[in-house]
Parts: sequence; C-alpha cells; structure tokens
Amino acid sequence: MILVTLGTNDKRFDRLLKAVEDAIRSGAITDRVIAQTGFTKYESDVMEVTDYFDQDTFDRYLEEADLIITHGGAGTILTALKKGKKILGAARLQAYHEHVNDHQKQLLQSFAEQGYLIYMEDLQDIRPYLKKAETFTPRPFVSNTANLIQLIRDWIDHDQETSR
Repeated sequence: MILVTLGTNDKRFDRLLKAVEDAIRSGAITDRVIAQTGFTKYESDVMEVTDYFDQDTFDRYLEEADLIITHGGAGTILTALKKGKKILGAARLQAYHEHVNDHQKQLLQSFAEQGYLIYMEDLQDIRPYLKKAETFTPRPFVSNTANLIQLIRDWIDHDQETSR
C-alpha cells in the first residue's frame, strides 16, 4: 500500500496528486493508494482520497504503507523516518502558489543528500523515482532528542552552579 499525504498546509498541492494519479494510470503504480489531501480538494477514481484521517487511522496507514509519498513537511517526513519508511518527497513551490516560499525544496534536498529519502524534483513523470524506490534503503534515522535534552540539562545545571 502507498500512503500519499499532503499535510495540513492551507494551500493546494494538486501537482503531486496528479503525478501519482498519472503513475497509476500508466501502470507504474499497481498498489492500493490512499491519499490524505488536507485542504486540496481532489477527486479520483483510482486512489482512495480523503481530506483528513484521525490520528489513529493515520498511524495505522503509516504503519501499513510500503511507501510514503509526501510534501516536504518536516513533521510528516520525521514521523515516517522514525518508522523506517521509504519516502518520496515533493516540494510545494512558491511559483505554483503552493507555499509562501521554497523552504520545502531545501529541506528535501538536505534529507535526500543524507540518504533519508528520494526527492522528486520533477513531477511531470514520477516513474523514475518510483523505480528508484524499489531498491532504495533509507538511512536509519536516529533521533538526537535525548542528547539535546541532556545538553540543555547540563547547561541549566552549570548555570545554576555558577550563579551560587
């Protein structure tokens, strides 16, 4: 199963949905495709489309999915990486009025350079990215949260000791 998610951004992202739908129609995607489209109102006869899932449903679909196709939202990407999922990411671009700037492009480029995901720079034909995903193994994501928390605790403890 493939999970497509556009996050909660209030701007439309039809380009990504159309690219996925084109890949289904061409036969490049034969799996079941479930799409959470958010503010992008989209109808399809080849994908299961809904605006939003409740958190439990989203978590279940994320767990079941063999591939995540997503916008360049950090929250979605990090959640999928923590689950060890293969991710194809596409940037919402300012030129198409999909976002206020192009920060998703930089975010996806960075994650791709580090081996965490495949950045789909061209949505005209996503078949090459789908093919690459077949053999792609994402770099394991290791959260640095515990180290950051300890660093902050050490800093607070040190600051309290020096102020005595």
